Amino acid sequence: MPVIRILPHADYCPQGDTIEAPSGTSICEALLENGIAIEHACEMSCACTTCHVVVKQGFNSLGEMDESEEDLLDRAWGLTPTSRLSCQAILSNEDVTIEIPKYSINHARENH
Repeated sequence: MPVIRILPHADYCPQGDTIEAPSGTSICEALLENGIAIEHACEMSCACTTCHVVVKQGFNSLGEMDESEEDLLDRAWGLTPTSRLSCQAILSNEDVTIEIPKYSINHARENH
């Protein structure tokens, strides 16, 4: 089972974390299932950028990015060449390390 290493984030996991998730799971689902309440305003339907993450290690192991994700990422705060929407980034068998950006495009955090 692949491991996701989450770098420290002041709001979501101040100490950072390491979690396991089955292959075929999105990073967003894995985070939520492990108590890391990452923003996901569109309920993981690839319609916003609030679940944006920067993949520091294992980027090429994730499922391919489709055109709608690429288009949305252009609106993400802190976009990098290894940015992904965590709701669309599907784990394979390799470990990944992610960073949750400090800001998102939301002015207020959603309650889920």
